Amino acid sequence: MANETENKEPGAEGEGQTEERSGGEMSVREAGRKGGEKGGQTTKERYGTPFYREIGRKGGETVRNERGHEFYEEIGRKGGQKVRELIQEGKRQTTIKK
Repeated sequence: MANETENKEPGAEGEGQTEERSGGEMSVREAGRKGGEKGGQTTKERYGTPFYREIGRKGGETVRNERGHEFYEEIGRKGGQKVRELIQEGKRQTTIKK
C-alpha cells in the first residue's frame, strides 16, 4: 500500500501499529483530536449532567455486583493509607525547610 506508514520507534504513541490512509480519510489520531475538540462539549450540551450521573450510577452498580462490598472496603483502606503517607511526607518536608 502506497500510503501506509509504520511507526516502530520505541516509546512512540501507537508503537508498532500500521496506519493506512487513502484519499480523504483521516487517521485515528486526527479523528480523536477532532472528537476531542467538539464531541465532549456537544455531548455535554445535548445530554447534560443527569446523563453523566446515570452513567456513573450504572457503572457503580455493575462494579458492586461483580466485585462486592469487600472491594470498596479494600480500595478505601488503600486510599486512606495513601493520604496518610502524603500528609506525613508533607510534614517531613515542611520540617526540613524550617
